Amino acid sequence: MKLFLDTADVQEIRQAADWGVLDGVTTNPTLVAKSGRPHQEVIEEICQLVDGPVSAEVVSVDAEGIVAEARELASIHPNVVVKVPAIREGLKAVRRLSEEGIRCNVTLVFQPLQALLAAKVGAYFVSPFVDRMNRVGEEGFRVVEQIKRIFDHYQFETQILVASVRSPLTVLQAALAGADACTMPFEVLAMLYQHPMTDLGLEAFLKDAARIPGGVSAPVH
Repeated sequence: MKLFLDTADVQEIRQAADWGVLDGVTTNPTLVAKSGRPHQEVIEEICQLVDGPVSAEVVSVDAEGIVAEARELASIHPNVVVKVPAIREGLKAVRRLSEEGIRCNVTLVFQPLQALLAAKVGAYFVSPFVDRMNRVGEEGFRVVEQIKRIFDHYQFETQILVASVRSPLTVLQAALAGADACTMPFEVLAMLYQHPMTDLGLEAFLKDAARIPGGVSAPVH
């Protein structure tokens, strides 16, 4: 499963890229607004840091406006994937954009039939918002599993990108559900490394190593 950061903070992206596990980035207008910088400038810098898909979102809600914005965003860098909302006008635009070779991430997906429609018009990603579903009493991963069954059954190439992630448990559930990718805040990605038993075990090993006569060093070849 690919691991994406859901952020527009280039410092977070730079650090995660240095860890060697980052496969891509997703952004949205809310995240870019927090950066206080122009949208295109932020997307361009992120694309220089990450060798993978970078989702940049349109703000138009009519097909013509979405197509125009998407073309502009896609011209920034080959890694840009245009985020388009799962609405009628959005999917109408995705059909046109996919025919032009512009990859689209259909976002704000909350039920399997939205994902089916997105796949039919050629979406590159669909993004079910699992924790938002969970917060209103729906089973987010039941929706993910249903989407996967539909895609497998009809052999759609559209990838499932689990979004709205708030904990490492959601990342685990995404992997177990067979999602293609999962996007998360920086703090959640950092938590994937953590377990108290790892810290305790390492502390014990280092204490024991300090008692070895002559210390411990790498072998000389």
